[in-house]
Amino acid sequence: MSAIKSYDAIVIGGGHNGLTTAAYLARAGKKVLVLERRYVLGGAAVTEEVFPGFKFSVCSYVVSLLKPTIIRELMLPKFGLELLPLESTFTPLDHDYLLRTSDHDQTRREIYRHSPKDAEAYDRFGPLMGQIGMAVRPILETIAPNVIRPSLSDLSATKRLFDHFKALNDEQFEYLTKLMTMSSADFLDEWFEFEPLKATMSASGIIGTFMGPRSPGSAYIMLHHYVGDIDGAFRAWGFQRGGTGAVSMAIARSAKHFGAEIITEAPVEKVIVENGRAVGVALVNGDEYKAEKVISGLDPKLSFLKMVDESDLPSDFVTDIKNFRIRGSSGKVNLALDRLPNFTSLPGDGPHLRGAISISPSYDHLEKAYDDAKYGNFSQEPYIDIILPSVLDPEMAPPGKHIMSCFVQYAPYDIKGGWDDQKREAFGDAVVNTIARFAPNIKDIILHRQVLTPADLESTFGLTEGNIFHGELTLQQLFVMRPAVKWANYKTPITNYYQCGSGTHPGGGITGSPGEMAAKKILRDW
Repeated sequence: MSAIKSYDAIVIGGGHNGLTTAAYLARAGKKVLVLERRYVLGGAAVTEEVFPGFKFSVCSYVVSLLKPTIIRELMLPKFGLELLPLESTFTPLDHDYLLRTSDHDQTRREIYRHSPKDAEAYDRFGPLMGQIGMAVRPILETIAPNVIRPSLSDLSATKRLFDHFKALNDEQFEYLTKLMTMSSADFLDEWFEFEPLKATMSASGIIGTFMGPRSPGSAYIMLHHYVGDIDGAFRAWGFQRGGTGAVSMAIARSAKHFGAEIITEAPVEKVIVENGRAVGVALVNGDEYKAEKVISGLDPKLSFLKMVDESDLPSDFVTDIKNFRIRGSSGKVNLALDRLPNFTSLPGDGPHLRGAISISPSYDHLEKAYDDAKYGNFSQEPYIDIILPSVLDPEMAPPGKHIMSCFVQYAPYDIKGGWDDQKREAFGDAVVNTIARFAPNIKDIILHRQVLTPADLESTFGLTEGNIFHGELTLQQLFVMRPAVKWANYKTPITNYYQCGSGTHPGGGITGSPGEMAAKKILRDW
């Protein structure tokens, strides 16, 4: 029998956060091993050639929140990171359209066309949201303190945050309080009157979460999506050349450059715990690896209810993890197209196809979609966030062909009667029919389609209940509560067992933040 290999740290899961943790630990000189269950790295940030010649960002599809410090410290551009800006948001309507671009003056004229009052308000709204986003950033970049038994570093971090919030002016504090508590619809109603503008802006408050635009708390999720930047351009969204899997591969190359070892097709069965300490992992095939530290990039349910025995955890912590809300609410439809879709309200090719296309004509459209999900069905007329990656990066599809990425709300994990092939196809049909309302040629140009339900996201990508954020971004599950009080600082009740996935602070999206901050916490503990 061969000797059991030993490492300083083992990371379970080769998603982008797990790879980020591995890269930082390896950069600090630690001997690191990453174990990934699938044949391909990236977790939900993955690119796969689903149909011959057509490459898809199968799950996550845009990049906005990736931290500039991570890009710089891990030298990601050197390893293939190349972000292409998504320069517009196009909302097709039945007899008109709304097109917002990166050119503020152009967008202002477009909004003025629909509502002069809203054009004036838009001038004030953008800078204010930017300021509030910057006000929230220190929270997102602070390792969550243990508020029950604070250490000296916890107390100093809390004091720094308290001093930061004392520095906010009255207006910023008022709007931050509203954003933390209100629905996105109520918040936007205070600013604007043109319904498609409000509905499209509110849509970022429901992404990946079992809420409608009128649900309290959705305004914070809208703010969460305002905190990203690309090359210093605040609130910018981008597409990675080669798909989001290329982001993960850039981080993986960085980790390997610093000396990390990565093994794919290596599913972990259990974390080995001896006398309350994690000492290694056992794989499904029986192989074992020893390590000083074990770090899980999986969601909290898998990290604590599957990877370790409940008997190794305090009962109140187990209860917290079981109560952690992780309901899947979204699906994904990937289409291979013979040519570009033609939108009735703005026909032909143009800049409107180079950004996001938002099927969000009204609050009622979004709220009715949510109503279907509340009662256990997928949305008959869903909210759809569409991009056409092949317009930005022609190598994603064969010459003259295109791919369409459709992120869809709502598709509840707990659908009545469970998901099956028939329901999956009916869900795909509902998505195509909704697009056809605005681009009637869509049905004639589909060559192939891939439909992913939350059940598929769970079985293929290891996302419990298909939740893309490893847990809802609701107030009771943020900062010191993510995933449980006392354990939001990446540590766990098991000594030398850590967590680094999106189920930790500051949450989901292609940010790398949980992975980076977990690594810095682990190195500090070391």
